[in-house]
Amino acid sequence: MDITQVLGYFGALLVGIVLGLIGGGGSILTVPILVYLLILNPVTATAYSLFVVGVSSAFGAIQNIKKGLVDFKIAFVFAIPAFISVYITRKYVLPAIPTEIISFGNFTLTKNIAIMVLFAIVMLLAAIPMIRGRKETNQTSEAMKFNYPLIIVEGFVVGLLTGLVGAGGGFLIIPALVLLAKLPMKKAVATSLLIIAVKSLIGFIGDVENLEIDWTFLLTFTVISVIGIFIGSYLSNFIDGKKLKKGFGYFVLIMGVYILFKELF
Repeated sequence: MDITQVLGYFGALLVGIVLGLIGGGGSILTVPILVYLLILNPVTATAYSLFVVGVSSAFGAIQNIKKGLVDFKIAFVFAIPAFISVYITRKYVLPAIPTEIISFGNFTLTKNIAIMVLFAIVMLLAAIPMIRGRKETNQTSEAMKFNYPLIIVEGFVVGLLTGLVGAGGGFLIIPALVLLAKLPMKKAVATSLLIIAVKSLIGFIGDVENLEIDWTFLLTFTVISVIGIFIGSYLSNFIDGKKLKKGFGYFVLIMGVYILFKELF
């Protein structure tokens, strides 16, 4: 095992620790770790990321279900279009994208570059709510009107994005649950984890039929991430996750800018 592999597995542990400490966001590091440290093809990396994100989110979702924080009705409405969209994207859309998309001058936009550029944009968008922080909202149960058509559209869009870049999309799901489904922030975060877990793992099923999966590596990486979640959860008793989230947001922002420049220039 060389130094890059050691760093890659350490990165897996870090993903879990961040998830355990701040309750989300850490999985957005999975694709850069797999691509730049473990030298995986971006298509394979996004597939593996879906599995890691799905399993990690499932652990968080189970804890929240026990606490009674998950709104199953809204999760069901949001998740169905999301997992249909993510499965179609991984099974049919991604394989249909040509290896070389467009050329101009000396630059050729390849499928791999396009995936990483889109991923970098997602990182930049995800960093903003981390840096700003989320405002707690208190919703009463009286006269709540859910905007079901928009929830379904948002679910489909999030599924498409997840399918393309292998990220959970919590930064899109949580605002949608707060604004469209009128969920309090705590319930929105908890419900989003269940949605992310379901759609990520269903998206990965689309990859199993298209890609050669190295199960030994993937399960090892995932187990290390899950161990990291337990370490992070323990450390959260001593460290303020909210303060860490802002710093992590700036780190994600810098990483997003770095990936953009690395892939384009």
